Amino acid sequence: MLRILLIDDTPKKLGRLRSALVEAGFEVIGESGLDIDLPDRVEALRPDVVLIDTDSPGRDVMEQVVLVSRDQPRPIVMFTDDDNPAAMRQAIKAGVSAYIVEGIQAQRLKPILDVAMARFESDQALRAQLQARDQQLAERKRIEMAKGMLMKMKGCNEEEAYTLMRRQAMSRQQKLVQVAEQIIAMNDLLGQ
Repeated sequence: MLRILLIDDTPKKLGRLRSALVEAGFEVIGESGLDIDLPDRVEALRPDVVLIDTDSPGRDVMEQVVLVSRDQPRPIVMFTDDDNPAAMRQAIKAGVSAYIVEGIQAQRLKPILDVAMARFESDQALRAQLQARDQQLAERKRIEMAKGMLMKMKGCNEEEAYTLMRRQAMSRQQKLVQVAEQIIAMNDLLGQ
């Protein structure tokens, strides 16, 4: 059963979404207005999904969504009356997994939350791939920098410098980037 943190900014409809969630078989573990610190609330309750019901997502809401998405990523579903495409784009960019314009019905909640969970998982996988590629690129740059320093120190060509680094890595059972970092540190220490 999904544990849901419900953020309700619509006093005229108070309880409508909570009732629909309970009717659909979900557990609402917390309910608050938008005047709370959302990242703290998410940290305290650790919900599976954050569900926000708002007439129109304002700047403050979007800032809190960005913080949650950055620091404690989880699916965020937003129910709203605002069908403005710019607001939709802003919400998705902030980290909202599903942006639903009006029409909260108990029978629609499960498919909506399933889609939001799937989209969130897909986004997280893409972010992890991007982060891994960024890491590889950063490591490659450090290896190239160390190779250049070694070429200058030893008066050797690129292939010879790479071979020296590789031998050192294998003999010490280290990664090539670790050897590169040692060469860079030594170069900095010697002030070359």
